[in-house]
Amino acid sequence: MRFATWESGGVVSAGVVSDAGLHELPARATVLDLVRAGLPAALEAGAAALEGPAVPVDSVRLLPPLEAPTVRDFVAFEEHVEGVRKSIDGVGGVVPEWYQAPTFYFTNPYALIGAHDDVAVPPGSQRFDFELEVAVVVGRDGASLTPEQAHDHVFGYTVLNDWSARDLQAREMKVNLGPAKGKDSATTLGPWLVTADELEPYRDDDGFLALDMRVSVNGTGIGQDLLSNMGWPFEELVSYASRGTVVRAGDVLGSGTCGNGGCLAELWGVRGEAAPPPLRPGDVVEMTVEGIGTVRNRVVEGVELPPVRPARPRSRARKRPA
Repeated sequence: MRFATWESGGVVSAGVVSDAGLHELPARATVLDLVRAGLPAALEAGAAALEGPAVPVDSVRLLPPLEAPTVRDFVAFEEHVEGVRKSIDGVGGVVPEWYQAPTFYFTNPYALIGAHDDVAVPPGSQRFDFELEVAVVVGRDGASLTPEQAHDHVFGYTVLNDWSARDLQAREMKVNLGPAKGKDSATTLGPWLVTADELEPYRDDDGFLALDMRVSVNGTGIGQDLLSNMGWPFEELVSYASRGTVVRAGDVLGSGTCGNGGCLAELWGVRGEAAPPPLRPGDVVEMTVEGIGTVRNRVVEGVELPPVRPARPRSRARKRPA
């Protein structure tokens, strides 16, 4: 089943997606409510909603499928790590630490945008980029889960575009705290949330979801990969996120960017030049993941702000002036 959130005439609604369109849930019910109720209850509520009238998808503005309490983004594709490291750090290869355990950072849940929303270039960035990912949505609270337990804590999946200001990111990561302003301007989630049972037929013999992933800019194909090329399946990512702490229903965990052109920076690293060029206002980025759907966002001008002040010169005095 597919669950969506949309806005029409200033009213936000949530419901189920069918071939006929969008079927609204009872008033004030949200997709996050369904996730927290658990998959069986959500499927029951969705089936009831399908009995009601349908609203055409193209008559509304799709919002992110749910208001995620937290968003973690992993880096689970080896090929992506190799190319982007070359692009940002100028060094080839993959660090040994990548293979030892999944790695993630927390990104901004307030910056989530819908499947067809415009996305503004972050202030001061000249190297704007997309990142083609799939995200898993946690369906049950849990702590220190095993991968086997984590399988039962998966509610569903959605497409994620981790928009990235590569020039800002490159400076930040030299301070060894990971990306911040290079990543927090926008994250696309959509077009809807597909329940886990819908994607089970795509599992390969190793337990990975073998979904085709594609991205284009202005109609020109840029990248294509299989989700099953992840270094760890989603159950391992959920397990690791819960290690020594908790994950809660509604938390979003991104796979990290796929390889083979899942972002521009990977290609810049492989080719040694900025080709294709960074995104510019007017560019349209379209991503399609098999079994889930398509998101399509247009890049627009961002706000112009004064340059950031550098740190002031400082003494190392340990006493206040007399």
